[in-house]
Amino acid sequence: MTTHAVARRTRYIQLGVPAAVLGTLSAAIAATPVSADAVSSPIERLQSAPTRIASAEAPPASYTVQPGDTISSIANRFGLRTVDVLGWNGLGWRSVIYPGQTLSLTAGAAPAAPTAATAPAQTSSTATHTVAAGDTVFSIAQRHGTSVDAVLAANGLTRESVIYPGQQLALTGAPAPAPAPVPTTAPAPAPVAAGGQTHAVAAGDTLFAIAKKYGTTVAQLYALNGLSSGAIIYPGQSLTVAAAPVAAPSPAPAAVATTPPAQLFATLDAEQAGNASTIIRVGRELGVPDRAIAIALATAMVESSMRNLPSGDRDSLGLFQQRPSMGWGTPEQAVDPDRSTRVFYGGSADPNGQASRGLLDIPGWEALRFTDAAQTVQISAYPERYGQWETQAYQWLGIHG
Repeated sequence: MTTHAVARRTRYIQLGVPAAVLGTLSAAIAATPVSADAVSSPIERLQSAPTRIASAEAPPASYTVQPGDTISSIANRFGLRTVDVLGWNGLGWRSVIYPGQTLSLTAGAAPAAPTAATAPAQTSSTATHTVAAGDTVFSIAQRHGTSVDAVLAANGLTRESVIYPGQQLALTGAPAPAPAPVPTTAPAPAPVAAGGQTHAVAAGDTLFAIAKKYGTTVAQLYALNGLSSGAIIYPGQSLTVAAAPVAAPSPAPAAVATTPPAQLFATLDAEQAGNASTIIRVGRELGVPDRAIAIALATAMVESSMRNLPSGDRDSLGLFQQRPSMGWGTPEQAVDPDRSTRVFYGGSADPNGQASRGLLDIPGWEALRFTDAAQTVQISAYPERYGQWETQAYQWLGIHG
């Protein structure tokens, strides 16, 4: 009798099987091939045989995401359900994970804020990047040897998010620094006094649409918010759309001692002299002060060298490099010297109406420095250049007026 048969016979004796029956069973046992599983209990078989469930590693308490990982692949690897891994880490089906992120693989309350379970370990010196004009998330990721998804996840952004110059982006999983309320490239607007009005930028807003909504101009928005013509607005930003009434011009600007900019001089050729005469003639027709005419002459010299240019930066055109895309008229109107001069002066006779803001539309322009008065109309990146032609502008006024 084989060892297995003996084992079976012994088990039957232990179970109290009668001797007569036992003899019959013993004969049958001896004649029947028996496998090892037949003499093992279910517990013995589970202990001695390979497990019957799908092969999976024992899940650790936490797991660091590797390149190419997905929530589903991680769950399958450790024999877990994808929905459980999402729940343990406070993630949704559209959540993005990134290499270096630590995920919890055990049940527990999901963290209320990014912790070691949802973000890379915080280092003592978190790498950051200050967004510059022209930057994209893709270019930033390439420059710093990371991925777009990692930058988005580290800063709580989506692929629809807008980044702006001056914004601080975290380049690790550490929490992103709190963004400034406005880009650092554009100074925050001064607090609006009683009677002023603001607008909270919403997704899809443009400066042109905002100006139209509040019955103002893009140039006015630039001036009220300290923006340049290339400025970017973003959702949540607060823009001043109407200034508070000015109680009385402060005499301070005239009293403050400032160093005048170095003066420039030039002799005008026939084309330039003709344009200077047009600027002076229109000013005389409108009855504006000589100072306004001198400011217009200096502005035209800076913007176009006193020439009626057919092109310029982006869509800038004409003597004053006015931009049709910013509400300064059609391209044909912008290259009309007479009309563009009237638009620069503005006021009640402005042929552009409320679509733009000229010098006479600026409250208290007479009290502003020469160069500041020109800047409020033009919103240039180099405002001091207008003041460099102040002396020469008055001379041209005397020569060509």
